[in-house]
Parts: sequence; C-alpha cells; structure tokens
Amino acid sequence: MNNAKTLIIVEGKTDIQFLETFLDAEFVSVNGSAISRETISFIKEASKQRKCIVLTDPDAPGARIRKILNEAVPNLLHAYVPKEKCIAHGKVGIAESDKQSVLEALNHLIPNEVNINVSNISIQDLYELGLLGQDNSSFLRDKVSHFFHLGKTNGKTFLKRCIVLGITKNDLERAVHECR
Repeated sequence: MNNAKTLIIVEGKTDIQFLETFLDAEFVSVNGSAISRETISFIKEASKQRKCIVLTDPDAPGARIRKILNEAVPNLLHAYVPKEKCIAHGKVGIAESDKQSVLEALNHLIPNEVNINVSNISIQDLYELGLLGQDNSSFLRDKVSHFFHLGKTNGKTFLKRCIVLGITKNDLERAVHECR
C-alpha cells in the first residue's frame, strides 16, 4: 500500500466543505442517494490503493448509501457519528456535526460488514442480555451501540457489527452493566 491520502466518502459538497477545514484527506461526494455506477467504480478502484472510509449522514439515505457501497466494495471502513451529534438548524447530517464528533468516529472505524469473522456472540446472547426481546431493548441497544461506536442499529445489524469488531460476550456483558 502506498502512502496516498485516505479517501473519505460523503454524501454531498457541504460535508466536504466542513471536513476540509480540519482533515487532511481526499474526499468524494456520492451526490446523495443517487450514487452512480461511475462513482461506485471509482471508489472500488481507489480502495485497492488507499484506505477508504464511508462517513454518511446518520439517517435512512445514509444507511442506503452504506449498503450499496458495502455490496460493491469489499474493503471499506465505516465511521459513525451519532445522530444526536449531527443535528443543527433543523437538519441532520455530517455537515451539521462538530469536529470532535467526527474525529471520535474516525478513531473507531468499523470494517465492511461483508468481511464478518467468527465470534462467540449469538442472537441468544442478545436476548439474555436484554438487547433484544424486551420493552427497553432498543434503548439499551442504542446505549451499548454508542459505547462501542457502532452507529444506530437494529438487533441483526448490532450482532453483525459486534462480530466484525470481535466483541465477546464478556465485552457485551460489561458494556450492558455500564450502560444500565
């Protein structure tokens, strides 16, 4: 791998304008959820030579972009800024976040979920720990997701991201205890 700059993939130009003020990286905008085949092809090619990080808004279109890119580009990294840190002036987005929140997300990158490794966590463990199947499971899962920098997740995605990061059942038990 050469020492080319990291490529950060964002949704739009306002994200780039904000991030350029404090990050030394290259940026590519996917122009919202209308991501083109040409842009996907460019990102796929760039990922062969440099680290590529997806930093999309914490909303449905941002999740859709991540899903499209995950299926097309196997070695992406993901940075998640919590939604509550991305709200300003009635808008939700990376451009509405702050420098500290972005840097925190970039310090906790998550590999592409297609590259899942073997882990000792099962769906049953999530039920036993109250992360699924209870009235407050969503609330607790959100707190534990925040603890591990996983982004907003449903139960299935939470399990996948824990597995990707190699989070053990003991790690989860400790996090649940701290988050209650």
